[in-house]
Amino acid sequence: MSSEEYEKLHEIYRSLYEELKLMPERALTSHGEERKRLVRTFDERHGEAEEVLQGMEEELRAAPSSYRNAMTTKLRLYRRDLGKLQRDMRNSAPSFGSSSQPVGGNHHGIYSSQNQQSTHLQSQRALLLQGTEALNNASQSIERSQRIAAETEQIGTDVIEELGQQREQLDRSRNRLVNTGENLSRSRKILRAMSRRLVTNKLLLAVIILMELAILGAVVYLKFFRR
Repeated sequence: MSSEEYEKLHEIYRSLYEELKLMPERALTSHGEERKRLVRTFDERHGEAEEVLQGMEEELRAAPSSYRNAMTTKLRLYRRDLGKLQRDMRNSAPSFGSSSQPVGGNHHGIYSSQNQQSTHLQSQRALLLQGTEALNNASQSIERSQRIAAETEQIGTDVIEELGQQREQLDRSRNRLVNTGENLSRSRKILRAMSRRLVTNKLLLAVIILMELAILGAVVYLKFFRR
C-alpha cells in the first residue's frame, strides 16, 4: 500500500464531497436548465467520488489488517454519506421538467436521461485514472533507472580512478625494473673488469715468482757449483 497515494485519493474525495453536499440545497432554488445542469454536475461528481472510494479500497487491500479494518469502516460511512446526498438530491430535484417521470416511477429516478452520458464519462475517468497510475509507475521506473545509472556512473568513476592508480604503480615498478637492469649491467661490467685485473695480477705474480726462482737458481749455481 502506498500511504501517499491513499492520502491523495482521500483529499480528492473530501473535495468532491464538499462540492456535492452543497448541491441539494442549490437545487431547491434553481429551475429549468439551471437545475438540469446542476443535476448533471451532481451525477458526474457523484460518479467521480464512487471511483475515488473504489481506488481507496484497492489501496487498502495491501494495508495491515488493523489499519485496513478501521479504514474500511470509514469507507462504508463515506458511501452512506454519498447515498444520503443522492437521496437529498432526488428530493430537491424530482424532475427535469413536465416531461420527466416522478421519483419512484423508475429506479433510475432523475438520472435516467443521463445514464449513457454518465457511463461514458465514468469510462473516460477510469481510463484517466489508469493512465495516471501508469504514468506514476513510469515515473517511478525512470527514477529507479536514474538512480541505477548514477550508481553505475559512480562505480565506473571509482574503477577508472583505481585503474589509474594501478597504472601509476605499474609505471613506477617498470621504472624501478629499468633502473635495476641498468645497475645490473654496470655491475656486470665492473665484475668483468675486476676479473680481468685479477687474471692480469695472477699472471704478473707468476712471472715474478718464476723470475725469483730463476735468480735464486742462478745464485745457488754460482755459489756452490761453479769453482
